[in-house]
Amino acid sequence: MINFRLMRHLWLFLVVAEEQHFGRAAKRLGMTQPPLTEQIQILENALKVKLFIRSKRGAQLTPIGQAIYPAVKKFSDQMEQLEFAVSEAIHGQNGTLTIGGISTAMFEVLPNLLDQLRHEHPDLTILVKEIDSADAAPLLESGEIDLAFARLQGEVGTNLKSIKLIEDSLVVVVPKSHHLASNQQIELKQLSEEIFIMFSRKFSPIYFDTIVSACNTSGFSPRILHEVHSVSTQVAFVSCGQGIALVPASLRKIAPENVVCIPLKETIEVVTTAIAWNTRNTNPAIVSALDQVAKNFNMV
Repeated sequence: MINFRLMRHLWLFLVVAEEQHFGRAAKRLGMTQPPLTEQIQILENALKVKLFIRSKRGAQLTPIGQAIYPAVKKFSDQMEQLEFAVSEAIHGQNGTLTIGGISTAMFEVLPNLLDQLRHEHPDLTILVKEIDSADAAPLLESGEIDLAFARLQGEVGTNLKSIKLIEDSLVVVVPKSHHLASNQQIELKQLSEEIFIMFSRKFSPIYFDTIVSACNTSGFSPRILHEVHSVSTQVAFVSCGQGIALVPASLRKIAPENVVCIPLKETIEVVTTAIAWNTRNTNPAIVSALDQVAKNFNMV
């Protein structure tokens, strides 16, 4: 049996945790502070733990509060998604497709695909979330998203399948003041003494390893000062004079005026976008989306 009272108490806990203050949380909830404090105390008594440390500065989570916060937040997000799906069904929408995409996929792949899906399936509700490549597999496995558009190569996970959609060659991004900035082409070995800004391995291990392996083949290990969460951030860091970066050639279009993108003599191809899904997910909208992707990328 669903414990709706516990659900409400957990929602109150989440708001206090986010506001870090009982007064602000009460205002956000449209209630006065004393009953909110009482409800949190009831929750603490029921769980037999202390969730907040109260002080003049506000309310800070205890270690136990910090431990349960991610699960409560995830539960809240899932309930909001369920509520949205119910609302859409009531208003005549027939099915929901949740798509996770990295930022570049949102520019290069998703706009056209989503327009076509909405045209072909006007009764389908489509939700889009920004994700990191490293989040794609766990989100697909948990069912939080139905499709992922991310930098994925090789085996992506149990029951998961992926197909590469876009590959690109790497170019070197350097500040305009850099001594290599006037070169028409650069060999990797010319970068052996440079400071690298890299796309973090935890977000895309194969992408990271491909670059490191290419550097090793050229006789050096890259000196990595910064690992960032997106390729666009790599370009931004170069713009701030923090080092050089190897990025997909398509990133030229977002490069600011104070950097230059120079082709590599070596050809290093990387997958910039792949589509992935969980083969155990029975959402019929996945098949419709995959059919449209196949048409767009001439896979039929």
